[in-house]
Amino acid sequence: MDYLTVRLPFNVDGDVAKGLLSTAWLFRVAAHRVLAVAKQMQFLPSTNPAKSITLKQNHEFHVTTIKYNGSTGRVVVKPTVSRSYRELLNAVLFERVKYMGRVVVRDYGVRGNQLWVHGEIQVTIPLDVYFEHMSKHKRNAGRLFGGVDVNTDRINLAIIDSVGGLIDHKTFWFSEASRKGFPKHKAWGIIGMRIHELLDYAYNHGVKTLFLENPEILGRLRLMWIKNGDRGRENYNHKVATFRSTIIEKIALKTPLYSIRLGYVNPKGTTNSKKHDETMRKYRLDKHTASAHPTALKGLTHQQK
Repeated sequence: MDYLTVRLPFNVDGDVAKGLLSTAWLFRVAAHRVLAVAKQMQFLPSTNPAKSITLKQNHEFHVTTIKYNGSTGRVVVKPTVSRSYRELLNAVLFERVKYMGRVVVRDYGVRGNQLWVHGEIQVTIPLDVYFEHMSKHKRNAGRLFGGVDVNTDRINLAIIDSVGGLIDHKTFWFSEASRKGFPKHKAWGIIGMRIHELLDYAYNHGVKTLFLENPEILGRLRLMWIKNGDRGRENYNHKVATFRSTIIEKIALKTPLYSIRLGYVNPKGTTNSKKHDETMRKYRLDKHTASAHPTALKGLTHQQK
């Protein structure tokens, strides 16, 4: 069974912050002692919700904390829960869905003589439960095909018909998120919004099947490029390693929510090929948008075999 982790941010202060911070510190110390064992184990949700972090009504989490003197207690953390996640958490609570909870401390400090902690509650649930309750569209009557090209600052979509003719194309930008030094959490938030915009656009423009570059093959090609010194610019390694394959995986995760079928193609030749150059000239496209068209064509050709 596959699982997915939902992240819910929170801000607390006072005694709750003290309890969470001491617990996090003690767990970190303990983790070093059991690391060798932990590496050999696969941590998955247990039959019953973890008693140390328990989801309650109104989307509250009751968390067991440990003070520095060894005494334990329970604190209530109420994270920010978006409207889309409320139904999902209700399903976890009332349908007795198996889950695993975790508290992650992202930052802490003192403001006005008051300790504060910023973090997130992470809830790991079965992937099929996520798809069932987070679905944007239950049916898809489209008949077109889409190809996606992911770059370090944009996602390009090309839509074709059953004979390969280009019907539409669009670029979804996230330039600010790709800058080195940009906050990672904000960057992925922006990219996540662009992914949903991409899938919503594809669904509303009749895309039934979406083709992506195979991230496993991309990884092998990337290794070859780096070994051969084909970096292009100083921050090539940083951008490619951080974004392309991960973004493709995130698109693949979200695609079923829009009732769009998913397929993968070999990325070789989608950027540097005769067909790519012909597409650029014929439709007057930039090289990145033109790369999405061969991706769609490859997927269509493979599907028709």
